[in-house]
Amino acid sequence: MTDVRVEGPDVERGGEVLTPEALEFVADLQRRFGAQRDALLAARATRRAEIATARWLDFRPETADVRDGDWQVPPPPPGLVDRRVEITGPTEPKMAVNALNCGADVWLADLEDANTPHWRNVVTGQQVLRDAVRRQLAFTTPEGREYRLREDGDLPTIVPRPRGWHLPERHLLVDGQPAVGALVDAGLYLFHNAAEQLERGSGPYFYLPKMEGHLEAGLWKVVFDHAEQVLGIPEGSIRATMLIETIPAAFEMEEMLHALGSHATGLNAGRWDYLFSVIKVFREAGPEFVLPDRAAVTMTAPMMRAYTDQLVAVCHRRGAMAIGGMAAAIPSRKDAEANERAVAKVREDKTREAGDGFDGSWVAHPDLVPVCREAFDAVLGGRPNQLDRQRPEVSVTAAQLLDVAGVPGGRTLTGLRANVEVAIRYLAAWLGGNGAVGIHGLMEDAATAEISRSQVWQWVHAGVELDTGETVTEDLVRRVVAEEVEGIGDLPHLDDARRLFEQVALAQDFPDFLTLPAYELID
Repeated sequence: MTDVRVEGPDVERGGEVLTPEALEFVADLQRRFGAQRDALLAARATRRAEIATARWLDFRPETADVRDGDWQVPPPPPGLVDRRVEITGPTEPKMAVNALNCGADVWLADLEDANTPHWRNVVTGQQVLRDAVRRQLAFTTPEGREYRLREDGDLPTIVPRPRGWHLPERHLLVDGQPAVGALVDAGLYLFHNAAEQLERGSGPYFYLPKMEGHLEAGLWKVVFDHAEQVLGIPEGSIRATMLIETIPAAFEMEEMLHALGSHATGLNAGRWDYLFSVIKVFREAGPEFVLPDRAAVTMTAPMMRAYTDQLVAVCHRRGAMAIGGMAAAIPSRKDAEANERAVAKVREDKTREAGDGFDGSWVAHPDLVPVCREAFDAVLGGRPNQLDRQRPEVSVTAAQLLDVAGVPGGRTLTGLRANVEVAIRYLAAWLGGNGAVGIHGLMEDAATAEISRSQVWQWVHAGVELDTGETVTEDLVRRVVAEEVEGIGDLPHLDDARRLFEQVALAQDFPDFLTLPAYELID
């Protein structure tokens, strides 16, 4: 056995997941592919520097043959033919049971943005997935309330989302070095569940986050190819849907599908991480790349319409599924008026996506499953998807994807305060081990904190003038932080959350991901 050490604290039932054979499988992935991942992260920095110098981004001329080629991804596999309603959430036992019982077609079991990388969450998440695959998942609250999987009918197809390439797993050392978090998440899931899923008529499927281009998709391909060989499962049985949530990836959608090859199933359109990436990549490119209040940047803004139209057109041209983004609104069972507003907002969002040609979409709460289903049923009827709907009229240019200046909306003190307050509230919860947090009627995850702090950083460095006439400076941000923290009151981990926010929002050099310094503050 290779040198594999678990440095995290003991977790109940952890031995069921962290078996010597499973750890050896993960170590093999790390030793084979860890260095390639490191090289790709270095290439990200080089690519961003090139874009920063040019203050522009365009489709890659060297991959034009892929975009012009006649090729298709394989047909959708069992369990992913009809994806009209997908529910997302962390792999926390109670929420997992609720997600699997809610009547959705797919459960995005989130090991990434909705799940903090506390070691107990990493291990417990794998336990939950293992039990869920075998329909053995159950949970009893300290008060004695039991949560069990329903036995009447099919459950949603389970599609975990591992961490992005950039995150390490410092609690699992291979040859003395932290393993790649993505390889830990995907490796443990595949080792314990791939064969079981195939025997049950489904398969080992994934959502893949935060990639910045086709080379990173190509790394997942070779990881999956190798895993299939080692586990003795059929070639191409591991399938994945990639999130297009970075601006470089928006220019390489076809190349990413092509690079993932026999494992490709579809693409997903996010929102907050996409806007976070726009800011990160073009943070020093001048005032034309400064976004208005994040709440003003809806999916109907011209640049966002270009992005989603491109995604649907690319997917259906290549036989891949196009999945819409998160409906973050949380319905209220106590406030009828708030519930009506939330449902109306989600219905509008999902009706637009279905009309645009998406094959399905995400919701964050079981009560929104019927709302999403109704919107897609109205368009799909008896069809399982819209793969037959081509979008030949779509011809998106680089200028349209980069039309930040065309996004309507102002830059306001209210928007600044919202960024500060929501980010600090979320970070306090994240540091406490909760990655999916309801704040002001919206389900927030790590992408919320990223867009919030990156927008504050950009406004400070661009010297943005607000609607009040004030210029956004470090002093103004610190004043707003102090006022918002006082308004929040007593909240666990609030002081650490405040310091972390100020660190990543006011640093001279832009931190690529706030989760990296945040990770150093947890067990």
